[in-house]
Amino acid sequence: MNKLLIRNAQVVGQDEYHLSWLSPKLAIHNDMLSAWKDLVSHAKQSGFELSIASGYRSFDRQLSIWNKKFNGELAVRDKHNNIIELDHLNETDKVMAILTYSALPGASRHHWGTDIDVYATNLLPNGKSLQLEPWEYQEQGYFFPLSQWLDQHANEFGFFFPYSQDRGGIAIEPWHMSFQPLAQQYENKLTLPLLANLIGTSKISGKKAILANLTSIFTQYITNICHTHLLDNNAINKEDHG
Repeated sequence: MNKLLIRNAQVVGQDEYHLSWLSPKLAIHNDMLSAWKDLVSHAKQSGFELSIASGYRSFDRQLSIWNKKFNGELAVRDKHNNIIELDHLNETDKVMAILTYSALPGASRHHWGTDIDVYATNLLPNGKSLQLEPWEYQEQGYFFPLSQWLDQHANEFGFFFPYSQDRGGIAIEPWHMSFQPLAQQYENKLTLPLLANLIGTSKISGKKAILANLTSIFTQYITNICHTHLLDNNAINKEDHG
């Protein structure tokens, strides 16, 4: 895939010109659309109605989620899915607790349009709502067959799972899929100075604690992903997907 001209605003979720809107509230990167459609088609042949629960997310949207969690308006959970009581935590500990499941605004991979949360609509039982919790994708979960299929085939279309393992940062997210040919370019553009400037000028809760710990946050929660995206020759040859 050709190298993109990526604007800083695009990297941090403040530019939407690169997106294709699949519905009024759902968008993905223009250059990922073909690969996504091919993956959906092949999944359907195997009995899975592959769908996107969450695609592009703007900086403002991520900021709203972050601030609501920091201020106790949304639940913050640990890696065992237990709710964390934030009242007795200092600001640094609050920040670290939130980072387990929520990306720092400006550093979410969803800003790029290259990363999506996926599930199969036909595997979700009637009357059940999608939770996007690990158990749904594990052996006794609704989407376990889909997970097995994606483990075998997603890479053929350029996709990988950046949070497939617990590396001491973001919790395991078996639903989070990334399009490597594009995401790698955005990863390279997201720098510590760019993020520090953005956080410093934003209305984010816990700003002082974030900036004081930003270097370690960057290492532990942003760049610390499963780099299992060395594509095989078949995937590399699918450049026309993007």
